[in-house]
Order: sequence, then C-alpha cells, then structure tokens
Amino acid sequence: MIPTTSERRSRPAQTAFDYRSTLLRVTQSRRSKLRARGRASIGTAPASACSTREKHESVARSVVPAWKRVFDVACVIASLPVALPLILLVALWIRLVSRGPALFQQERVGLGGRRFTLYKFRSMYDGAATIDHELHVERLVESGSPMVKLDLIGDSRLIPGGCFLRTTGLDELPQLLNVLRGEMSLVGPRPCLPKEFGFFDTAQKKRFSVLPGLTGLWQVEGKNRATFNQMNAMDLDYVRRMSPSADLQIMARTPMALLRQMGDCMRQHRVVRQSRRTEPMLGYATQRLTDGS
Repeated sequence: MIPTTSERRSRPAQTAFDYRSTLLRVTQSRRSKLRARGRASIGTAPASACSTREKHESVARSVVPAWKRVFDVACVIASLPVALPLILLVALWIRLVSRGPALFQQERVGLGGRRFTLYKFRSMYDGAATIDHELHVERLVESGSPMVKLDLIGDSRLIPGGCFLRTTGLDELPQLLNVLRGEMSLVGPRPCLPKEFGFFDTAQKKRFSVLPGLTGLWQVEGKNRATFNQMNAMDLDYVRRMSPSADLQIMARTPMALLRQMGDCMRQHRVVRQSRRTEPMLGYATQRLTDGS
C-alpha cells in the first residue's frame, strides 16, 4: 500500500545530521559490495541478455507489440513541433549556466537485461561524482523507505535550474531519440542503472520483459512515495495489463503527476531553507530527509 499524506506527515523527519552520519558510517567494504553487485548482475549476464544486435532486435520484435511501436513513433513525430523548441531552449540554458556539454549519456538496462545508451539533458555539473546517489539508493532499498529522489532532499551537484528540469521531466526530452531507436517506449518501467540491476529478484526482473519508458504506472501513482517493492509491484502490474488503453490512461495522467512532483519539490525547498537556519552546513545533506513530502 502507498502511504497516505497523513501517514507520511506523521513520520518523524530525520535530520540532515543523521543522514550525513549514515553516509559517513558506510564502510569501504560496503562500497565494494555495491560495485561488485552491479558487476556480478550485469557483467555476468547470460548470453541471451548480452547477445548481438541482430538477436536483440529479434527479441524486441517478439516482445514489443506492433501497436506499441506504431503508437510510440507516431506520438514522437506529432510532438516534434513542440518538443524541438523546448529542446533548443533547455540546451541553451544548460550551456549558459554551466560548463560542459548539454547532453548527458548514461548506460542503462533495457529490454531483456540488455544495456543501451540513454540520453538526457545534463542537470548536474560536468564530472559530478555518483557515489552519493549509489549509497542513497542502496539505503532506501535496504531500509524499505520510499524511493525519494536525491533532488528532493538537496543535491549540490545540480546546476542552477537543474531541479526544475528534473521535476518537470524536461531533462528527459532527449529520450525521444531512444524511443525512435526502439530502445525505449513512451510508457513502461523506468530503465535502471547497471549497478542497480542486482537489487531486483527473479520475479521483479519480469519488468525487463517490456521496453523501458519515459513515463509509467509508478511515475503517475507512486513516484517519491512508493518503496522499492511497491514500485516493482506497479511495474509488474503494468507488464500484465499492457494495452493501448492502459498506455493512453498513463499518458493522460502524467501531466498531473508532474505538477504533483513540482509541488513536492517546492515544499521540500521550503524545508531546506528552514533547516539551513537551524542546522550546520553539511554539504548536500543540509536538509531534512522526509518520506516524499
């Protein structure tokens, strides 16, 4: 069950000092375990998951319904008159406020456990470290806490306007190219990082039997609120009942979900400003860690 608003507000907020202390107590062996988990789960994937391009395309054709591919391509082409100006504006803003390329490429796990290159707009400073994100995700998965994005509890790696780009989904506009290439769909489970692949058990890995998506059931029902297991339950529910009507319903609900996410971001920023007046400066973790509100 996804926690209600009253239940979330009733939970005691964990201070930034506690959160930072948790990170400082992570030992080197734990970091090695995290890295080894990603290598073991992806690096030693069966040949069927890491085969040639031709074999992968055959698997994709056998799994992805024809209606879904036609729907994705048609929607992307129809959106170009609006998407292209937005893409140019976002790229210009990123180049104005930070050094480095506007586009960010990252390896993700897609259909059948196969890796692909995901495109995003860069919302963080060029060369920003990723260890804090990795430890944050590991902590949330192991503790069963809501999968609150690091953005909402404060992240000094973000460029000016970076949080806005991420909460509105504008940073994901380049993934329209991934959709056209057949690596992603408009609707589906979000693609995970290779290091996160090991968090999924055998049953949960059924989410990789469909193309990953720009939006999905988890995004519109439980983002920043659901736990890791709840997120996977939603993804598997989508896999079971994937249909044109289900995709249309999820896409119709996505704008409201983005507005809700923007509201969460603004509320959390108010908490950030208040906590900075009363708590010591501790880098990106100067904020209170709340359960998604």
